[in-house]
Amino acid sequence: MPPTDSKLNFRVAIVDDHTFMREGLKVLVDSLPEFSMAWMAPTAGDALKELQADTPDLLLVDITLPDRNGLELIKDVHALYPNLRILVLTMHSEKLYVQRALRAGARGYLTKDSSHAEYERAMKRVASGQLSVSEAIAEEMLMNYALGDTMVRDRTGVEALSDRELEVFMLLGEGSSTTKVADALRISPKTVDVHKMNMRVKLGLEDGAAVTRMAIQWTEARRHGRS
Repeated sequence: MPPTDSKLNFRVAIVDDHTFMREGLKVLVDSLPEFSMAWMAPTAGDALKELQADTPDLLLVDITLPDRNGLELIKDVHALYPNLRILVLTMHSEKLYVQRALRAGARGYLTKDSSHAEYERAMKRVASGQLSVSEAIAEEMLMNYALGDTMVRDRTGVEALSDRELEVFMLLGEGSSTTKVADALRISPKTVDVHKMNMRVKLGLEDGAAVTRMAIQWTEARRHGRS
């Protein structure tokens, strides 16, 4: 639970597999008078162990983790610790990820290339129980709500993909080979092929090559605002 003392001091934990990112976030947290560091973890498994011993007020989570998809971790954390506020920090600006993160239980979403001022604002809003997303995403969510649909529906059917499948799909769309996707997600090329097979079935495509072609076309369409 967030502290109720008049002098706020939100304890923060960080889950990110990049040492440089963790240390940079620690420096930021230590520089803010309203926040203090609780602990840092490089994997989802380590984070769950830390949470059992010490539950912070605010959890900063990367979506791409070496042992498990960050969105799955968020779902588990939200179920086990419903009062813990979660802020997603990620390299992905894709709106579908924002929607999935909020549905999983996160209260905010911030890309890693955001400014220190944006980090501070998002952390304060989420720690205080508010939502924090970019203005563009907030406007889109309000528009969808006004139209009677709280989430954007992707006309291509990509929304049917699992969280990990979406990660693979997006990397394929950026031109990454199976090996590069495997390296980026720290999984085996065989696992990538299994994901591609599952995506082929869900998207009604004839083979893995068709999945890659669709991923590239989908990525280009969204880049140019045609989705």
